[in-house]
This record gives sequence, structure tokens and C-alpha cells, in this order.
Amino acid sequence: MFVSLYQLLQNTKMIDYTLLSQCPVFRGISAADAENLLKQIHFQLKKFLKDEIVVVAGAPVASLNIVLSGSVRGEMIDYSGKTIKIEDVEAPKPLAAAFLFGQDNKFPVTVTANEKCSILVIPVGEFLKLLQMNSQILRNYLNSISSRAQFLSQKLHFLSFKTIRGKVAHYLLQQAGDRFHSVELKSTQQQLADLFGVTRPSLARVFGDMQKEGLISISNKTVKLVNREKLSELINHA
Repeated sequence: MFVSLYQLLQNTKMIDYTLLSQCPVFRGISAADAENLLKQIHFQLKKFLKDEIVVVAGAPVASLNIVLSGSVRGEMIDYSGKTIKIEDVEAPKPLAAAFLFGQDNKFPVTVTANEKCSILVIPVGEFLKLLQMNSQILRNYLNSISSRAQFLSQKLHFLSFKTIRGKVAHYLLQQAGDRFHSVELKSTQQQLADLFGVTRPSLARVFGDMQKEGLISISNKTVKLVNREKLSELINHA
């Protein structure tokens, strides 16, 4: 038995439904509706202490896990035995939601608590019930995994360029298209660095150098493409 009725009622009372409604999977669902939905399924509320392992890389993704308080970090070990941090996940975001289904649905990284945290654990079968009960959650989930797939596709594309300058030039020209001569950066510099697969200081340095060379002009979050021809040459030589 997954949880008793008493445990289910206790877990239900311990959840911050206002925060849960801000989770990408529950976006657009009111706190009251989220509480009502969870009362109709089985789930667990797990708590972890700082530096406690939440899940080990390679373990099957058998449930939707949502960080409800605190934060966790995803790490992987390279061939030399060095631990590399991939990303931090803060409440109220899900863990490895895109790996919930599929033939090789295993956690790609080891997840460890950065601090004292709690995680909502909804088994796959119970999550399927939620998807059938509420079309908004279904749309949210599909949008979430689709956006993740698009991000990874873009990242693979940018990794094909050898230089950061080539990646930046391609991104700016792609965003501007043929009609516009400026681009409004909606992503933060860190998000762009993650997309390009580079460090934030390296990306900032390249933006600064390109501005000094007269290739672009930056004002707040707007980047003007001053010399499109030179930017195109950077792509060809990347």
C-alpha cells in the first residue's frame, strides 16, 4: 500500500497549494483546485536534509517529483571521478519531468538536497489520472516537455559552432531575421550562456568585444545589428 488514508490526509494538509499552483505543471490551476485534485490521487510528501541524496543517477523515473520547499542540485560524475554540478532546481519546479515516459526513462543525474527540502512524489499511474482529470495540467505538461526538447535541440545546434562569437552571431541573426536590425534579449545572460554551452563571463566578454569592434550596439536589453555582413562572416568561420 502506497499510503494510508490518514497519511494521505496529513500530507494534503502539509502542502502549500498556493506555491504548488506556481509549478509549471500546475500553472493556471488555483490553489483550491490543486488541493481538490490531489485529494483524488495517491501521493507522498518526502522530506530531505541538507546534502542528503534524493535520487541516484540511473534510477528509474517512476514518479513525477516536484520540489515544494528548498532546493536541490543535479550532479554527474565524469570519467576522472570529478563531480560536476549540472543545475540547481528550486521550489516549485519538477525534477526530470521529460523523463517520466519513454523506453529509457532514468534519472540522468544524481539529485542532492542543497538545504532542508520537501518533495511531492506522484507515481506515474496517479499522474496519468491527473492528466485525464484536468486538461490544463495535460497542456502544461506537454508544453513543458516540448519546450525542453526545443531547448535541447537549439543547444545541440549551437554546440556545432566552434567559437562563442559564431554562436552569438548566429543567434542574433536568427532572432532578427531578414526584416529587423535589432534584437530584444528576453533571456538572461546566464540563460544564453547555458544555451550556448559556455560560461557567463566568457559570453559577456564576447558581447563586449563585438560591441567594441562595431559589429553590434547594446542598449539595456536591446542589441542592434550594426554590421550584418561581418556577423555572417563569423558564422561561416565558426
